[in-house]
Amino acid sequence: MTLAAVAAKAGVAVPSLYKHVGSLADLRRLVAIESVSNLTRVLSAATIGRAGPEALREAADALRAFAHAHPGRYAAAQVAADPSNPDDAELGARGAETVAVLASALRGFELPADLTTDAIRVLRSGIHGFVVLELGGGFGLPDDLDRSFALLVDAIITGISRLAPASRT
Repeated sequence: MTLAAVAAKAGVAVPSLYKHVGSLADLRRLVAIESVSNLTRVLSAATIGRAGPEALREAADALRAFAHAHPGRYAAAQVAADPSNPDDAELGARGAETVAVLASALRGFELPADLTTDAIRVLRSGIHGFVVLELGGGFGLPDDLDRSFALLVDAIITGISRLAPASRT
């Protein structure tokens, strides 16, 4: 993405963009903020009133569907805010909202608080890896991708379940 390409797509001159954004980095940040906000709304709608395995399945399906419907927004939503950069404060706040939705979905697993971040990372990494491979044509075999995805989600749920204190005894 370049400012020239954005200006051309919007049908305006590049200098006109500078009335709205200061730089390409600012434009990317604004796109990331909007994309993270969109993704958070989708995850919230999918998980509201649910917890534990059901919530994680719904979250996983929502993430995958969002990535398929909006691959550019999905990619933009994967950018983490730089906590040392004051310009990233809003992106950090929107990202924290997304994490809060996922943490809420995990409450049904009764995980120790110090493992919640790890569980969110496991969930995001597994889903993201599958989605990126899927969108990039990385699964060339004719086997059913939906079944493979469901198996991945089941494996993630099993792994996260094993982090709960009751399952460790």
